[in-house]
Amino acid sequence: MPATTPATPAAPLGRPRLGWRREILLALLPTVTVLGLLWLLRLLSNQQLLFASLASSCFLIYLDPGHPANSARTLVVSQLAGALLGFGFHAWLGPGYLGAALALLGVIAVMILTNTMHPPAVATALNFAFRAGTGEGNLLLFGLAVGLVLVLLAVQRGSAYLVRRFTPIS
Repeated sequence: MPATTPATPAAPLGRPRLGWRREILLALLPTVTVLGLLWLLRLLSNQQLLFASLASSCFLIYLDPGHPANSARTLVVSQLAGALLGFGFHAWLGPGYLGAALALLGVIAVMILTNTMHPPAVATALNFAFRAGTGEGNLLLFGLAVGLVLVLLAVQRGSAYLVRRFTPIS
C-alpha cells in the first residue's frame, strides 16, 4: 500500500499555502510597508488612525496579490473615494454619525458602480468622516500612502510570481 501525504490545505480565497519560511518571507514585505507608513505618519501627521485601513489593504495584498479586490485600479479608486467622501462629509456635516453614514453609503455606491470592491475603503471613509478635521494635508498624505501601497502591490506580485516560478511542483 503506497504511503500518502496529506494535501496542504488551501488558504482563504484559494491561495495555496506555502511552507512557513516562504509565508514569513512573503509577509515580510507588507509588514515592513506598514511599519514604514507608521513611521512616515509619525513624522508628518498626528492622524495615525486615518491610515489604519491601509494596513488592512497591505495584508490583503499579501494574502492574494492577484485577487481582483487587490488590483491597483480597485485599490486607488476605492481608497481615494473613501478618503474624499469621508473628508467631504466631515467638512459639510462635521464629525458626527450622519456624515459617517453618508460617507459609508457613498463609498459602497462608488465601489459597486465602478466594480472596485475593496473592503478596507469602508474603514477609510469612516475614519475620514470622524477624524478628518485637521485639513487637506491629510488627503495629500493619504494619497502618498496609497502610492506606497501600490509599490507594495507591484513588489508582492513579483514575489508571488518568483515563488510560483521557482517552487517545485509536488
